Amino acid sequence: MKNIYEARNISMMMDLYELTMANGYFLEEQEKKKVAFDVFYRRNPDEGGFAIFAGLEQILQYLEGMRFEEEDIAYLRSLGHFDEKFLAYLADFRFHGDVFAFPEGTVMYPNEPIITVVADLVEAQLIETELLAQVNHQSLIATKANRIVRAAKGRSVSDFGARRAHNNDAAIYGARACYIGGVNGTATVSSGQEFGIPVGGTMAHSWVMFYKDELEAFRRFAARYPHNCILLVDTYDVLKVGVPHAIQVFQEMREQGIQSRYFGIRLDSGDLAYLSRTARAMLDEAGFPEAKIVVSNSLDEYTIRSILNQGGCIDAFGVGERMITAKSEPVFGAVYKLCAVEENGVMMPRIKISENIEKVTNPGLKKVYRLHNAKGQSIVDILALQDETPETITDMLDPEKPWKLYPTEGFRFTELQTCVMKDGVRQTPPEDMAVIRQRVKDQLATEVWVEEQRFENPHKHYLDMTPAYYQEKMRLLQEEM
Repeated sequence: MKNIYEARNISMMMDLYELTMANGYFLEEQEKKKVAFDVFYRRNPDEGGFAIFAGLEQILQYLEGMRFEEEDIAYLRSLGHFDEKFLAYLADFRFHGDVFAFPEGTVMYPNEPIITVVADLVEAQLIETELLAQVNHQSLIATKANRIVRAAKGRSVSDFGARRAHNNDAAIYGARACYIGGVNGTATVSSGQEFGIPVGGTMAHSWVMFYKDELEAFRRFAARYPHNCILLVDTYDVLKVGVPHAIQVFQEMREQGIQSRYFGIRLDSGDLAYLSRTARAMLDEAGFPEAKIVVSNSLDEYTIRSILNQGGCIDAFGVGERMITAKSEPVFGAVYKLCAVEENGVMMPRIKISENIEKVTNPGLKKVYRLHNAKGQSIVDILALQDETPETITDMLDPEKPWKLYPTEGFRFTELQTCVMKDGVRQTPPEDMAVIRQRVKDQLATEVWVEEQRFENPHKHYLDMTPAYYQEKMRLLQEEM
């Protein structure tokens, strides 16, 4: 796997306030203090029942390679905001903190800490923007892609979105996130090269338009690519000439003894349900039931579901702009909030209070457990104090209904966060993309309730607390009142 950060230093990709605060901390605090920040989000995109965590690998690469070059220091000096001692510190900067995180590809829910960073105050402050940029982008696209894959009901889905992505990084990492979310491949070659994602594609209308007529264009393409021969049939008229010309070429290939491994047609416009049904009948009648029908053109989970509900005969979907941009909800909303500060060698909890109840944070260093029943289904996630273990947790409560306790007996506990970086050194090698992608599939197949996977009014997955953790949060709230 290529590491883009070996060739490009993006350490300056941060908000100015991170640097001004870091400069202030550096000058004001005589002793180095550790702090802890949580990364979490507050609501699922598209009012869905869950989201999918993606972007961790790029975060670890960034933290490993974070450094400030001479030209970076010179630019910061030119702004006139920063003390020379702080600039000297940046010139020798390396990240030495600890990072705890969910595995990539984990199904996740609002308000639980996906990532926790424990580091010196200045280090923890400087990394905020890049962490959020990676989590917010890739988790958003992975979640959207998974919705589209589920709508396709087992049919192949490919990412066709690079040219409509917001820029080249959005295309490259968007394709990665799409693959994690479940798509079968991408048309973006650089993503295939960097991440090992299967790449594929068909042809554009320009190929058909360049040649004298459509039939000649199809013949030339089939001669050049007989084993990946998907012919674009909607340049002129789908049913009058496009499909008949494709059938003629397929017949000629058969007469020549060519046994194509993958052939068929692509529709990129029009009434895709009607055209695919009619084209399927024409291909079958001509003796090509194995010919594939691929469709594209501004697809998302809702249009795909509608096409299939209308009896569309489709084998594969090429999905572009609405997946790579998550068009229906283009903001994920993960945040980076202080949760603990070191005092006399002890990490003491901090809490943010707001008039908006949903913006009150969950304080302190903590554990996140997922509880499964005997069938392996995920029942609830719970927040616990750092020293609580499954053996000591006998009850849990819903913080919105704290008067009622629910026993944990009979449930299997899975701790969701693991240490992925210690003292600035990653603890595990990069995961294979296929492993991350399979993790998503396995969770949806065996753990996540089908009611949570509905597009409309999904079941809410609860984030409960242990009584001890809830009491600690209430204590802090009362102290701050």
